[in-house]
Amino acid sequence: MRLRRRLTLLAVGVAAAPLALGACTSDRRPGQSAEARTNPELAVTPAEGTRDVPLSGEIGTVVKHGRVTAVRITDDKGAAVAAEPREDGTGWVPSKVLEPKRTYTAEVTATGDSGTTITRKTTFTTQPKSSKPAITSVLYFAGDRTYGTAMPVTVAFDPPIPEEARTDVQRRLFVKTDPPQPGTWSWVSDGSQVYYRAPDFWRPGTKISVRSALEGLPIGKESVGDADRRATSKIGRQVELEIDNATKQMSVIRDGKLLRKLPVSLGKPSTPTSSGKMVIMDKHEFTTFDTRGSADPYVVDVEDAQRLTWGGEFIHGAPWSEGDQGYTNVSHGCTNLSAANADWLMGITQVGDLVTVKGTEVELNEGNGWTAWNVSWEQFAKGSALPVPAGLRPAPTQALDPGAVAGGSPEPQPSASGG
Repeated sequence: MRLRRRLTLLAVGVAAAPLALGACTSDRRPGQSAEARTNPELAVTPAEGTRDVPLSGEIGTVVKHGRVTAVRITDDKGAAVAAEPREDGTGWVPSKVLEPKRTYTAEVTATGDSGTTITRKTTFTTQPKSSKPAITSVLYFAGDRTYGTAMPVTVAFDPPIPEEARTDVQRRLFVKTDPPQPGTWSWVSDGSQVYYRAPDFWRPGTKISVRSALEGLPIGKESVGDADRRATSKIGRQVELEIDNATKQMSVIRDGKLLRKLPVSLGKPSTPTSSGKMVIMDKHEFTTFDTRGSADPYVVDVEDAQRLTWGGEFIHGAPWSEGDQGYTNVSHGCTNLSAANADWLMGITQVGDLVTVKGTEVELNEGNGWTAWNVSWEQFAKGSALPVPAGLRPAPTQALDPGAVAGGSPEPQPSASGG
């Protein structure tokens, strides 16, 4: 079912594409002695005099017998260009996309194991601004927000990224966490979305900084990326919702303790609710479900709606079904709550909270919403286009403490179901 107007998610636009650099500039000379070879060896890309470097260009470094200790990048007016090192030490990525048809110079210094230093210099020119069509993307991770502990960093692409281009795109997607909690990216099989998460839920209080450094990045031979975006936000308290079709109850759990159980009505057999692990994607105090043009057309105003899927499954207030809640499924796929319970729940949840539904007639489809948690860590890691850091494993599972019940009374283009 469809919303008449598109619901805007907490998002910032991004784009996608790869990097082609020239050959290396190296310090190796014929006839070096074995003793000399213990001094640092340094190779730098792009090679001296390289032309038509993509605007997404970066300074690549390969060092033997030492490490890079200084990098200075300047433009053709002598102004310094800020850059950040890759975590694996293979290069320095300019903090802003390079400008078209400009000349840049990089001086790289490496210090050897013996304490000696060596500096290599390279000058290169960027290509004109591309006239190729841009692949547009949306980064579903806004800045200065507080997200739930299951929030995956999500980038969506239109059109989808072909499999052969995903390695280059993924290399330009960066996530930093403080305190450190490393994870990996994983692609939805059709290339329409890529998710980043750690083996376990984010720890409350974690600061997450994201950069999609994709502007000007060539994607295959026909397209380029269209934007370079950054966002930094934090993770709030841990909240989980568990919805059981057998009991028609929703358990609201915060920091491992059960706050309340709320009666629900799920999707009727002809429009069943999906079973699986999903994430709250957006929250609306008020919206309108408009399904005109569908097999079951209607228009209804809804309060306290929380989106779970692109296909239009929400948790929302449904005063018209309060007599069925806890007993019978009558919705069009949504999770119906009483008006009072839906209002209370809006004050508890955050975008990025995990919602688990079990016991319904259909399973959640891959990519229908942010489905990063609907697979095991092992399966998730297989979706990375790059090697996954060794040693990343989920912590041993611990059962939640049910505690005491607190409280008193009870685009892809998304569509919207309701009722």
